[in-house]
Amino acid sequence: MDRDPIPDPAADLIPAPREAAFGPAGARYAFGAEPDVAAGPGTQGTARWLRGVLGAAAGWGLPPAGPGGRADVRLLVDEGVGRELGPEGYELTVTAEGAEIRGGAPAGVFRGAQTLRQLLGPHAFRRAPLPGARWSLPYGTVRDAPRFGWRGLLLDVARHFLPKDGVLRYIDLMAAHKLNVLHLHLTDDQGWRIEIERHPRLTAVGAWRPRSRRGHRDSPLWDETPHGGFYTHDDIREIVAYAAERHVRVVPEIDLPGHAQAALAAYPELGNTDVVDTAALGVWDDWGINENVLAPTDAVLRFYEGVFEEVLELFPAEVSPFVHVGGDECPKTQWAASPAAQARIRELGVGDEDGLQAWFIRHFDRWLAARGRRLIGWDEILEGGLADGAAVSSWRGYAGGIAAAEAGHDVVMCPEQQVYLDHRQAPGPGEPVPIGYVRTLEDVYRFEPVPPQLSACAAEHVLGAQANIWTEVTEDQGRLDYQVFPRLAAFAEVVWSALPDPAARDYAEFEERMGGHYARLDALGVGYRPPGGPLPWQRRPGVLGRPKEGVPPTV
Repeated sequence: MDRDPIPDPAADLIPAPREAAFGPAGARYAFGAEPDVAAGPGTQGTARWLRGVLGAAAGWGLPPAGPGGRADVRLLVDEGVGRELGPEGYELTVTAEGAEIRGGAPAGVFRGAQTLRQLLGPHAFRRAPLPGARWSLPYGTVRDAPRFGWRGLLLDVARHFLPKDGVLRYIDLMAAHKLNVLHLHLTDDQGWRIEIERHPRLTAVGAWRPRSRRGHRDSPLWDETPHGGFYTHDDIREIVAYAAERHVRVVPEIDLPGHAQAALAAYPELGNTDVVDTAALGVWDDWGINENVLAPTDAVLRFYEGVFEEVLELFPAEVSPFVHVGGDECPKTQWAASPAAQARIRELGVGDEDGLQAWFIRHFDRWLAARGRRLIGWDEILEGGLADGAAVSSWRGYAGGIAAAEAGHDVVMCPEQQVYLDHRQAPGPGEPVPIGYVRTLEDVYRFEPVPPQLSACAAEHVLGAQANIWTEVTEDQGRLDYQVFPRLAAFAEVVWSALPDPAARDYAEFEERMGGHYARLDALGVGYRPPGGPLPWQRRPGVLGRPKEGVPPTV
């Protein structure tokens, strides 16, 4: 593919690299008809990935280099790069002898390959060769490494199910933006999305609801089409293996003790049967916070231990060191009214209903730790006392994350006021199903995961940050793409690149680089929100949202 020479070939790299130097202007390494690859130990996965994506885009086979020859693309793990830049750091060099990627570990080589693909131009993101395309790379060197080790995206597949191929597609999109943690929200009131063989009704019953509300929970509109789906064991194994090939960790979330009505519909005995007729419950067809929660019994603990035993087998520790247990938005009204729950509070000596929730979380913290995993939960797990060893996803704002980090617990910052991508992207009536505060591309670019009031010691406990996309009003891939992109590109730069303080960030320069990045997203078929606003088919006229006005609070 021909590209006009530009003074700075890094002018559209996203996320911005730590260091990049190119020249002389217009000097490029031109690939022949059949380039080859030399893959050193530990880099075979990246070589396989390059053959897949560049084989499709350019029609190359990328065969292994022959003995004694100088390969067009050379991949190496370099301990020196690892000592200087860390395991995900890399050095990409292009000279008259071809391209060489040296990574601090296999993951670093893979991150460097993402940069190489960007430098080849937007056609490198297509799935078939375009006629007359010629391929070259600018001479130069890129040295790069991430700011944070946790650079995540949450996909809520419980409210609206995303088929397996959609999950795999999003793993590829994450990898293209150098993100490395996929948080899968697998269970909720509206659906149970993972097969559990010892409890088959969780998917036979819990994976399906009869209808769905269209829009916010105050909307009068309904979609009467039954909705559902789930991932089989083999689907999950495929997702995990696919992610691991791209150096993406997967965090499964099994929500408890709230957000549990799909489980209660399948197994009514899990609920507070002395205060509610749980046998009458179905999978919830509405949105919001649900009063139906798990009962605080040993039988419920044993049931969920069985669930987690299968989850741990499907999500190996090397790919999924963390397991998310939710712990958020758990109403206490049924426990307050339940004689059995009140007797349990007295028996356990936990004081009140908040203590009962903390007991749930502490139990699974110990259970997971005994099996070599770490528990992570939403910041409500702070209520009633933080479980020993637990990490916190700080979603209600920064406050929970600050409290946890100052107490010596690890934190992932994902404040809803800043990085909830289901929130609307612009003011005005044109945004489809507008939810929450306006969070523009620039707002996300100015998000700072480490609040200034954290002490230096506590700041070390900020593992990174995560953007979350909840899917109550995001019912298909088109809506998902619209809400996530282009803001995920800004988020990716925030968590990867060494940016100045938010007010000092050069958004105009980022916006200019986005001009080239939109071409990549077009080639990938991403239905992002255009800078000028939604296209006609991206609108949802008449579907009620719940916009909030003004500047979101910093809490």
